[in-house]
Amino acid sequence: MVVKQSICLLGATGSIGDSTLDILRQHPERFSLFAVAANTNVKKMTEICRNFLPKVAVMGSLKARDALAKQCEGLPIQFEWGEEAMCMVASSPEVDQVMAAIMGFAGLKPTLSAIRAKKRILLANKESLVTAGRLFMDEVAKHNVTLMPIDSEHNAIFQCLPQNASGFQKHHVSKLLLTASGGPFRHWSLEDMRSVTPAEACNHPNWSMGQKISIDSASLMNKGLELIEACWLFDMTPDDIDVVVHPQSIIHSMVSYDDGSVIAQMGVPDMKVPIAYGMSWPSRITTEVPHLNLMDVAQLDFSAPDLIRFPNLKLAADAWYMGGTAMAHLNAANEIAVDAFLNNQIGFLDIATINQYVLEQLPAVPVTSLEDVFEGDKLARNLAKRIILSGKNL
Repeated sequence: MVVKQSICLLGATGSIGDSTLDILRQHPERFSLFAVAANTNVKKMTEICRNFLPKVAVMGSLKARDALAKQCEGLPIQFEWGEEAMCMVASSPEVDQVMAAIMGFAGLKPTLSAIRAKKRILLANKESLVTAGRLFMDEVAKHNVTLMPIDSEHNAIFQCLPQNASGFQKHHVSKLLLTASGGPFRHWSLEDMRSVTPAEACNHPNWSMGQKISIDSASLMNKGLELIEACWLFDMTPDDIDVVVHPQSIIHSMVSYDDGSVIAQMGVPDMKVPIAYGMSWPSRITTEVPHLNLMDVAQLDFSAPDLIRFPNLKLAADAWYMGGTAMAHLNAANEIAVDAFLNNQIGFLDIATINQYVLEQLPAVPVTSLEDVFEGDKLARNLAKRIILSGKNL
């Protein structure tokens, strides 16, 4: 008999939230929605509350909370706001699984609260692991938590690694092969990329994603963050991981073994697949995702990434080896730079320039507590903002 699982969905109004809610609709006998959290999208949260009737709904601000409560007047829902409330619902005794899909650095504290409450963590917020990886993984080990990677690439690697009752083991693994679509500009010259618009950068050829992650995919920063994430998740270093540009996004990642075997996880590009797997592991459940037909695909292409046109990937590896707060510096600088690009303050290529400048100028210090991470994040954001305002190195 399957025990029904109660879900807390952090980041309910994003693309991961949409896909998670689709799985809930398809499997009401297996999952229920206890709580949802979002930043300021009152319209979308209103729809979610009316359709799913969670017990608690949390917004990022008091103003958004009050607006949502007004729109949902009469519904049996408790309305809260702020980071403390998000931590509260993530650690609630009524919750079994937490989908950690809050975008960016803001997802760190609620996710850690869920870990300390020993929830199953469905990790779709890579920034938490990137910025505070050692602290994060130490907490996972300390509380014996099941951590399920939801990024399609890391979920694929998880499926391709040897597994036992406590998760995965690194047995006779020689390499992880992390696939990348290459984004919309993989054939563009550096000169052409200077005039890229936010709309062009958000037009991903294979995946439907939010603006920030779409820009990161176009600049390969998303793959850089995934490289760091894979190092923490699977106890590897960047030298143990090869990034492979695979424009069809059919092979989601691979694991190479010492005996010469390479095991790949394949499927049509749809986030409902890794989400369903993470929610149901160690079993599997059905999704409405079309099954892969290799006859229709016909051809699979692979190439090495161009680190000249896409330097963010190398910057991520550099940050890993620098250690300490360097990864928080890089993540923070990138968030500021991407926001500036989306607001037409800088060009597309300036994102990597700002990231590199911040990484070079701020010394990495050891991370012994969350305060170290928060301080590194603040310093990097402030420096990135000053660079943008001054136009330095742009």
